[in-house]
Amino acid sequence: MMLEDDDIKRAQRVLVHGQGAGEVLFSHEGLSLWGGVDPDTSEVIDRHHPLSGQRLAGKVLVIPCGRGSCTGSGVLMELMLKGLAPSAIIINQPEDILTLGVLVAEEMFETSIPVIEVSKAAFNDLENEDWLSVSGDLWCRSSKLAPPTTLPLISSAELTLSEFDQACLLGEHGKAHQVAMRIIIRMAQLQGAPHLIDVSQAHIDGCIYTGEAGLRFAQTLVSWGAKVAVPTSLNSISVDRQRWQKQSVPTEFAQAASDLADAYLAMGCAATYTCAPYLLATAPKQGAHIAWAESNAVVFANSVLGARSLKYPDYLDICIAITGRAPHVGCHLDNQRKAHLVVKVAKPVTADESFYPLLGYWLGKQSQGRIPAVVGLEAAQVTQDDLKALGAAFATTSSAPMFHIVGVTPEAGSLEGVIAQQNVTQVTLSKAELAAVWYSLNSTKAEQIDMVCLGNPHFSLSEIEHLTALLSGKEKADKTRVVVTCSRAVYDAAQAQGYVAPLTDFGVEWITDTCWCMIDKPILPMSAQTMMTNSGKYAHYGPGISGCGMRFGSLEACAVAAQTSLQRFALPHWLAGVSDSL
Repeated sequence: MMLEDDDIKRAQRVLVHGQGAGEVLFSHEGLSLWGGVDPDTSEVIDRHHPLSGQRLAGKVLVIPCGRGSCTGSGVLMELMLKGLAPSAIIINQPEDILTLGVLVAEEMFETSIPVIEVSKAAFNDLENEDWLSVSGDLWCRSSKLAPPTTLPLISSAELTLSEFDQACLLGEHGKAHQVAMRIIIRMAQLQGAPHLIDVSQAHIDGCIYTGEAGLRFAQTLVSWGAKVAVPTSLNSISVDRQRWQKQSVPTEFAQAASDLADAYLAMGCAATYTCAPYLLATAPKQGAHIAWAESNAVVFANSVLGARSLKYPDYLDICIAITGRAPHVGCHLDNQRKAHLVVKVAKPVTADESFYPLLGYWLGKQSQGRIPAVVGLEAAQVTQDDLKALGAAFATTSSAPMFHIVGVTPEAGSLEGVIAQQNVTQVTLSKAELAAVWYSLNSTKAEQIDMVCLGNPHFSLSEIEHLTALLSGKEKADKTRVVVTCSRAVYDAAQAQGYVAPLTDFGVEWITDTCWCMIDKPILPMSAQTMMTNSGKYAHYGPGISGCGMRFGSLEACAVAAQTSLQRFALPHWLAGVSDSL
């Protein structure tokens, strides 16, 4: 197609070829489709996002990139198979999660939409456009473009492939290996990988039930004889397999979620069912190359454990687990783990542990996809639980796969050792900015708490121990439910340590296998109006998922709410002095 019309522009890069046109949905803020978009309606349900309430179906979605959950690829594929997807996606930053969802739909189900990358200047120019057309590597404001005349062939010419990689691509190891390798190669080419590397383990996020498409994908792999080649754990699934009947979960949904889990078990994955695989005995060691999905887990693995993983989208995770091979790019490389943002932080002396999710949430927004290095917490005695909370909130608002904290995380012995050689920005975090985050996460001023929601990500044994100290021997308020989610492994350890009984006596309800990002009615009472959590991640996603108002605070504040049904709407004491007008 010739560029005869001055209004026809050429994309900087084509991620997926295709044709689409429609009204423009534009935002300068990245979007997580999981927890941010309803897969049954295409409505943006992230109540913190500028596009909240808009519907993606048939629109040209113009955003910098995806962010947040790795399951965004699954939601997009679900939308595509239901006819509710955007007609095209335009981005201006590196993007894997949304792109992978389209690639898998194309490879497995022969349906696709175009995904293109434009320059930052071109992206900014689209802010006030009402309508766009995309075709191949072209886009236009004024007229619908014709379909691209030719589509690019899938080629491995730009990659150096091992004999095993080539054999997989030729189908010598079966169809599952062949399709998995095709998907891996397409992503590797988009990422500019020179070759593939071996990984030592995988963690699968695609076991979350987003709808029929993800189930069809997994069951198709099983029908092709797929088996994982490396030790592979499973993320939280969408139902508590041990308690769903007591929780009145609809049988049809529970069966579909269980069928999806069973498909991954049939491929040889372990029934770990946790969004915090770093708490398992199988957690990787520093320097290990792994293929983990689940955004908070990837951030923790890279940042706190020093392992090496990209933020792998759902479905690419199982493709890598089947072949044991991954693109040698991103955080697998030393120079791609360097920080381009330095953040100076002064933790208030009296701050409680809610400081860390507030910091993580702000840090994710500030980073804009860059890896940050935090300075100023060397003497703060930061715990693993603090890093877990920080990392989960960071992963919610950022597309970056890791952070460094100088003097705390394993690769950050010094600032000089982790910062990039050029293009480094320095900022200082103020108390006022933390207060603004607190107000943002407290989406309602309601002080009557109907439910205390703990364990997003899954509670650790030390968090359960802390909660036991706060609640043991106390009385729960009749009007407030208290629910803790954790892995089966942590629950068994807590039971062995004697923590489960006193918390159960207090009135704590336990949920394993699933997590708050998948929990909705009827586990959430129909009458609930306001929920409280100590999780920055759930404070962000909760209003959209549950329809309830959200209050955020420390674990101690949650314990007080559990006993009194009340939580005063006021900044925590350690943020005292910051204007309430924020």
